Amino acid sequence: MKEPKFFNIEVRKPANLKDDLLSGLTVALALVPEAVAFAFVADVEPLVGLYAAFIVGLVTALIGGRPGMISGATGALAVVMVSLVADHGVEYLFATVVLMGILQIGAGLLRLGKFVRLIPHPVMLGFVNGLAIVIFVAQLDSFKIPNAEVLFQLDLSFYSLWTSHIMVSEDLLIMIGLMCLTMAIIYLFPKLTKAVPSSLVAIVFVTLVVIGFNLNTVTVGDKASVGGGFPDFHIPMVDLTWENLKIIFPYAAILAAIGLIESLMTLSLIDELTETRGNSNQECVAQGTANIITGFFGGMGGCAMIGQSMINVNSGGKGRTSGISAALFLLVFILVGSSLIEMIPIAALTGVMFVVVISTFAWSSFKTLNKVPLTDALVIVLVSALTVIFDLAIAVFAGVIVSALAFAWENAKRIRVRKKVDKQGIKHYEVWGPLFFGSTTLFQTKFDPQNDPDHVIVDFLESRVADHSGIEALNTLSERYAKVGKKVEFKHLSQDCRNLLEKANQLVNVKIIEEADDPRYFVMQDPT
Repeated sequence: MKEPKFFNIEVRKPANLKDDLLSGLTVALALVPEAVAFAFVADVEPLVGLYAAFIVGLVTALIGGRPGMISGATGALAVVMVSLVADHGVEYLFATVVLMGILQIGAGLLRLGKFVRLIPHPVMLGFVNGLAIVIFVAQLDSFKIPNAEVLFQLDLSFYSLWTSHIMVSEDLLIMIGLMCLTMAIIYLFPKLTKAVPSSLVAIVFVTLVVIGFNLNTVTVGDKASVGGGFPDFHIPMVDLTWENLKIIFPYAAILAAIGLIESLMTLSLIDELTETRGNSNQECVAQGTANIITGFFGGMGGCAMIGQSMINVNSGGKGRTSGISAALFLLVFILVGSSLIEMIPIAALTGVMFVVVISTFAWSSFKTLNKVPLTDALVIVLVSALTVIFDLAIAVFAGVIVSALAFAWENAKRIRVRKKVDKQGIKHYEVWGPLFFGSTTLFQTKFDPQNDPDHVIVDFLESRVADHSGIEALNTLSERYAKVGKKVEFKHLSQDCRNLLEKANQLVNVKIIEEADDPRYFVMQDPT
């Protein structure tokens, strides 16, 4: 099946419109606390996260390649942004988000979206595990209660990456209690009904408890004023200089890579759930367009959200209307509900984020570690660790490289050669397995020019020359036989192998037997 062309936008039937609208409202209610929480993770104003959720969600719903997928501010991007904001300020963040969008559009136009298929499953497991750990660590800052009367000190320096100890006070105990209450409601409320998002119910209930009992705890309003309004156009106040570009480009490249990886992984997941196929390249362009716009309207940027997309699809929202309505409902909350958002306790948001951490972490990977090949287990641990130490993009790239090298090594050991001599005294070598950079050394050891007869034929019916290293191996083999005055010929080379040899005709001296190609051979096609 071919991918649909760019900007293939379908219109939902009226019968499905109700499901999309109700699902959109559910998603919007759940988006509010997460957008605010991720804004705090990135160390920016809550409104910056809310604007990103609205703009990115609306644009990707309109022109994205996967109807029913929800995008917005995410923790994967927020944990990378925090150091940029801390070192250079929020204006640099806006400029970085714009450049991030440009890079993502470029990836879509170059049709790089299909390469998400090359991400192995162990890398995906390590990805989500590392993301969960990073979000968890980011929440530890919420437990630092200023101006609190200390009851006793608990040394947690081994467990905390950010603090040497936690001050245990009455305010902290209140916060922990509210956080646990939030998590309990999120887990237990769905047993009663799933008509309303449990995270929303938990936040409303905990907020009412804080107000009703006049509890002394930190709220969103204590940290920042939401002050909701329609986002204004704003050019990032960053001079266009080479020095500034050197600051923002590395962050933009990392954010672009993380955003596309998470978006395309989510797209693949929704494809499986809905038994349909989205357009990965169109989604890259849509994500880039959304981030450029949000950067110019004071948003922190975003990408696809696995959790919210699952909520949307499970609630019946499978069309573009669901994403559009979710973004518009969110805008209504920003315009008229900002004062209510400021009343939310930080403890409630922390509880929501801990639930996100628990649901994001692939707990099944612990059972998987001793059942999969050692290399795959190593990749899961490696990607998880690199995500915490560096960032998600570096971790995923490293995981893909290690998986590719492990695959190459295993295939390098699979090359085999069967030998026989015919009635004319010609020795035949039948090669099995791919001939590429990893298998050339072993390939050379299978031949014996000194003791072989004067005429040798190497049959590639069950093999394939895959790269330039393979071509050079054939050339080297020819030279080895030529030095001892013997002739070696190659047959059953596929057409793509012959094309490689023709391109390198000035570099190699290989004798090919001209005969009809074996019907079992075919030229490998690049899937689209």
